[in-house]
Amino acid sequence: QLQLVESGGGLVQPGGSLRLSCAASGFSLDSYNIGWFRQAPGQEREGVACTNSRTGSTSYTDSVKGRFTISRDNAKNTVYLQMNRLRPEDTAVYSCARDDYQGRPYCALRRSDYGHWGQGTQVTVSS
Repeated sequence: QLQLVESGGGLVQPGGSLRLSCAASGFSLDSYNIGWFRQAPGQEREGVACTNSRTGSTSYTDSVKGRFTISRDNAKNTVYLQMNRLRPEDTAVYSCARDDYQGRPYCALRRSDYGHWGQGTQVTVSS
């Protein structure tokens, strides 16, 4: 059964760091692009970062460039999101998602590309 389980969220002060994990099961991670998305209260879900399964290339939304890093460990079937220099505006529920298309040659931060989602993990940045 296909499953994505996020962990690693929590409360952190501004300027702090967190590392989120997305553990995948029921499919082979090395065949699919994975994206991280977030949704703050009252706002639409937005793409944060994605990693391509074929080339290893990554993509980030502008607001997190230079602060967040997405990586994958195919042997552990896990994708990570390292978040540094966190800001209050990063507060949201963070979810990982699997691309619907196996082996798509690029990853993008389009919600419509992703059909399988985890339950999410809460990240709160506050002093």
